[in-house]
Amino acid sequence: MRKAIYPGSFDPITFGHQDIIARSSSIFDELIVGVLNNSAKNSLFSVDERVSMLRELTKDIPNVTVDSFDGLLVDYMKESGATIIVRGLRAVTDFEYELQIAQTNHVENPAVETVFLTTNLKYSYLSSSVVREFAAYGGDISKFVPAPFVDRIYQKYNINR
Repeated sequence: MRKAIYPGSFDPITFGHQDIIARSSSIFDELIVGVLNNSAKNSLFSVDERVSMLRELTKDIPNVTVDSFDGLLVDYMKESGATIIVRGLRAVTDFEYELQIAQTNHVENPAVETVFLTTNLKYSYLSSSVVREFAAYGGDISKFVPAPFVDRIYQKYNINR
């Protein structure tokens, strides 16, 4: 059984994340969407909120579960039984960073493999930080995030649309 984890902060969820989840869930027998609890980051949404939104997003994909973790990803992988990391790549700069992390994870645990999925071209510009920037100034984020989450993001900035 091929069990993979798609880790990230997902703060907030974007159409790019949704695309990688859908595509990787069709490749692997089981996919865990792992929400990183990084206390050093000032997140827009709490870990519990992000987990809840991702569960809502993936409720109709039977082989996807959503969980949170802190600490090293390779340690969480041992706990969960996953051996594959899924990462999305938008550009060459993503690859350089992700390759270094993948190699480090493999050195830490040789059983861990990383699979890179290139982004759908229509989401190649998209990141959570772009969404936060647009939302903070009241810009239209409906082209960036699934509809159920648009108002929740604006509410974090006290913006009523």
